[in-house]
Amino acid sequence: MKPAISLILAMLLPLAALAQAAAPADPAAVPAPWAPVEAAGVDLESFHWISRPIVVFADSPQDPLFLQQMKLLAADPAGLIERDVVVIVDTDPAARTPVRQALRPRGFSLVLMDKDGKAMLRKPLPWDAREITRAIDKFPLRRQEMLEQRPSGR
Repeated sequence: MKPAISLILAMLLPLAALAQAAAPADPAAVPAPWAPVEAAGVDLESFHWISRPIVVFADSPQDPLFLQQMKLLAADPAGLIERDVVVIVDTDPAARTPVRQALRPRGFSLVLMDKDGKAMLRKPLPWDAREITRAIDKFPLRRQEMLEQRPSGR
């Protein structure tokens, strides 16, 4: 009987250690895995070859299209995280941020950029994360990344 109990304890001990390591000491101190970045103070050059910026422009933070776009992005961030996407938001046209000056939007605009810094797509209406990830998967640099990850998938 004793060997069975020790065997069960030996099997459960690593699970307890994993649960303890996975639980954060302070839940408020854990950063969100995906969060939009304000355009003020952002330099698009800092994302070159690191991330794919998706820039969401609006004339006001209460713009219905902007609110819908942010809901759609927040609903399914896993695909965006997998594709190294960083979401940049700019809802103040009067601020004339460098991002706004570089991309020159009119009203609501969704701009998908690639890792090389080129604006690949501009959309006047909100897109959900599925549409965005499928568009990104068609970018030449993303196709190259996918081939490097799975070379036999040609």
